Amino acid sequence: MFDIGFTEMLLIGLVALLAFGPERLPKVARETGYWIRKARSTLASVRAEIEHEMEMQDLKRAMREAKSGRILESLSDGSGNPSGNPRPASKPGTAAPEQTDDQP
Repeated sequence: MFDIGFTEMLLIGLVALLAFGPERLPKVARETGYWIRKARSTLASVRAEIEHEMEMQDLKRAMREAKSGRILESLSDGSGNPSGNPRPASKPGTAAPEQTDDQP
């Protein structure tokens, strides 16, 4: 989370010892640890909820597309293109151009 080295941690501990004293320092350290754990837990919960909502939006979008027929049409015409932009089809009675491997 933070890029704190050993010397920085030692300095923070020394300042905390001077500020709170040897009797209160263990209690303050426990309280600080408790609030840091609680903040991390809350952050993880919020992050999971946001990811869940994003997945639900994706599913809702896919269902709307399926209802509108875009996905079903693309599957039925064999294009495999669910974007809603059908590939141009050849006119009836004309042969489709052959594709070779050397053409992009």
